[in-house]
Amino acid sequence: MQAFTTVSGAAAPLMRDNIDTDMIIRIERMTGTTRDSMGQWALEALRYRPDGSDNPDFVLNQPAFRDAPILVAGANFGCGSSREAAVWALMGAGLRCVIAPSFGDIFFNNCFQNGMLPVRLPSDDIARLADACAGGNARVSVDLHRQVVVFPHGEEVRFEIEPLRRDALLEGLDEIGLTLKHAEAIAAFQAADRIARPFVWQPGA
Repeated sequence: MQAFTTVSGAAAPLMRDNIDTDMIIRIERMTGTTRDSMGQWALEALRYRPDGSDNPDFVLNQPAFRDAPILVAGANFGCGSSREAAVWALMGAGLRCVIAPSFGDIFFNNCFQNGMLPVRLPSDDIARLADACAGGNARVSVDLHRQVVVFPHGEEVRFEIEPLRRDALLEGLDEIGLTLKHAEAIAAFQAADRIARPFVWQPGA
């Protein structure tokens, strides 16, 4: 998993509540599409016109935001069905961080499994950030080490994150990677348990 430390750049304001995982990546795009190529279908219904051409009114199609690494979103972002591909699609589109007042629980958890940082900020701060970024020339930074979002004018707004999840993102570790950090302790336990309870271990296991 790609580690997350800091990200800086344009922050695209998509101020719409309840963007669900089906809107982020349609279910039919998850068949026959590799993980690495899902970015082209991220937010498809908003991004493209019915004829398949770009919708110029959609924020990520505007020149100032085409390479934005940060998305500023409305409440309950990523709600709906369990769909890890929603995170894959957004990351494939170049995003590394989504800042919103709230998230769908499953989407929020999937972000941490894939190297994307979901940041919760109060609605008032989100509105101020979106206004500051609307022109496309503003630069925003998200610093996971210090747990702050740096607004274009230099104001720093702190966000909270569980320490274990913070450390995992900083080190680029998913749950398996975190577990393997304790490989020596696991091996020691297994060796002792083989002696104490040989009947639970199959030969050769």
